Amino acid sequence: MNLTTPALLFPAISLLLLAYTNRFLVLAQLIRQLRQMSSEEDHRLIGRQIGMLRKRIVLTKRMQAFGVLSFFLCTVSMFLLFLELQLPGVIAFGISLVLLSLSLLYSLYEIQISTNAINVELERFEASKRGEA
Repeated sequence: MNLTTPALLFPAISLLLLAYTNRFLVLAQLIRQLRQMSSEEDHRLIGRQIGMLRKRIVLTKRMQAFGVLSFFLCTVSMFLLFLELQLPGVIAFGISLVLLSLSLLYSLYEIQISTNAINVELERFEASKRGEA
């Protein structure tokens, strides 16, 4: 393996971390919006959403942590390969790939939870439409 192999992951990992940061910002915005809800119906919705939001925050934190560790080990791998330490460089790169895979799996799970949260919002919308009819 040469120095350019781990370097190929740099743009992908950077974009992935940017996407994770955006998801975290959206979660923070959702939490701020929940604070502004005041009706009794809104409080029932908030109760359902809080558990999902807490879980999504934990998952986002893990996604980011594994992504950063993957990026770090990818850098370490490149440095080791630069020093012509082939075996340690390959091992560091392999671990980097495993961490990146874990980050992506956490991301997939977080997407499932966010889809459930959207369904809760849709139920609320449908209920309000039935109330109007």
